[in-house]
Amino acid sequence: MAETTGTASCSCGSAPTLLFACSGAADVGKIADQAARQLGADGVGRMFCLAGIGGRVPGMLASAEAAAALVVIDGCPLVCGKRTLENAGFSRFHHIELSKLGMERGKTPCTEAAVAAVVAAARAQLGL
Repeated sequence: MAETTGTASCSCGSAPTLLFACSGAADVGKIADQAARQLGADGVGRMFCLAGIGGRVPGMLASAEAAAALVVIDGCPLVCGKRTLENAGFSRFHHIELSKLGMERGKTPCTEAAVAAVVAAARAQLGL
């Protein structure tokens, strides 16, 4: 079973922080996706393929196992991203669930403020 801990890293030779977003069809999925993209653009980590983890693609699993940290951003209480990592054997990762930030599926438009709130939550979990 893979376990990863750590803080965000630069891409300057050390293992990266990998960012997984649910990217679901609902508004909160779009917020999760946009937040992960913003964190990547900010250099906090890099987005990684959640479907590859779910599909048990060997190279992607190895990359996730070698990461400095894993961050999963789930849009709704179904926590598909969290379950995907757990089902692949990962037990230590940072998890952000948008519903716990007061964002409700079908009622939360994807705005800059919503994305910024998720980015701030991820940075806080990573100690940044």
